[in-house]
Amino acid sequence: MSDNGILIVTEDDCKQLMDSGAAFDAVRDIFGRMASGEARNFPVVREAIGHADALYGFKSGFDRSSMTLGVKGGGYWPGNMAQGLTNHQSTVCLFDPDTGRLSALVGGNYLTAIRTAAASAVSIATLSRENSTVLGMIGAGHQAGFQLRAAAEQRDFEKVIAWNYHPEYLPNLGKVAEEVGLPFEAATIEQVCVQADVIITITSSFAPLLMNDWIRPGTHIACMGTDTRGKQEVESKLVASAKVFTDEIDQSTSIGEAQHAFAEGLITKDRITPLGDVINGTHPGRSDDDDITLFDSTGVGLQDLAVAGVAARKAMDAGNAQTIQIG
Repeated sequence: MSDNGILIVTEDDCKQLMDSGAAFDAVRDIFGRMASGEARNFPVVREAIGHADALYGFKSGFDRSSMTLGVKGGGYWPGNMAQGLTNHQSTVCLFDPDTGRLSALVGGNYLTAIRTAAASAVSIATLSRENSTVLGMIGAGHQAGFQLRAAAEQRDFEKVIAWNYHPEYLPNLGKVAEEVGLPFEAATIEQVCVQADVIITITSSFAPLLMNDWIRPGTHIACMGTDTRGKQEVESKLVASAKVFTDEIDQSTSIGEAQHAFAEGLITKDRITPLGDVINGTHPGRSDDDDITLFDSTGVGLQDLAVAGVAARKAMDAGNAQTIQIG
């Protein structure tokens, strides 16, 4: 980063500098380095602040390979949409690992959206059948559009089929499908499950939506919504019957989709594989076309730091990055 001050990378800068391809590469690489031990996440802090129904917290870590050290601070403010703001708000602080000096402040809202989409896209590229043709979407909120765009780049999908608790939001997702050249259909949850080869769940549900008996052999499921204790998008029996992969095992069993199956004794930690092991070639991943694979994405700080580090380097290379002098 800059030797003369703190680099400022705004939300607009991030949108101009980072695309889905750059985010995919950064997230895929960090999964691999997490699995090999080159990168480490630190404990997450997440609390209700007792004001505005907001959840606030910190995710941090260190990637020795890219020498990226930092923390993302922010959370969820459910009333923001009424004020014309995104409900999820965050900023990434990057530090010089040699000195501990603050080196960059990077807008985190857009980067959180594209890194979350990149995580599911990496799972699709790594675990789904190559001949997958139908993409199923469970959820049609702000993040769903990012998910659809990133997923569409991984397989030759022929259509998108989707369900949302509030069906009035489905036309917005349909517009995204049209942008990427895919036909779009609204359906029931069961119809999505029985037709889709790849299913992305991106909701804030606290009760299972996908049932084990609905899922066809060979399906890949990317569970992207469960990141808090109590949340649940798929039936515990489905988690137990699938080959389960995750970003971080301890988070998967405590705040991720596997938390319920784990608490019920239906699955043990040794049944859950870091996605990075497949990327690094130390685990085969899908071994049969009939395997049901499930990616439990809990969200880790290193994903945020990886994309923020790339954005900061791109800002420096562009030559027009703003810096604040700190003496």
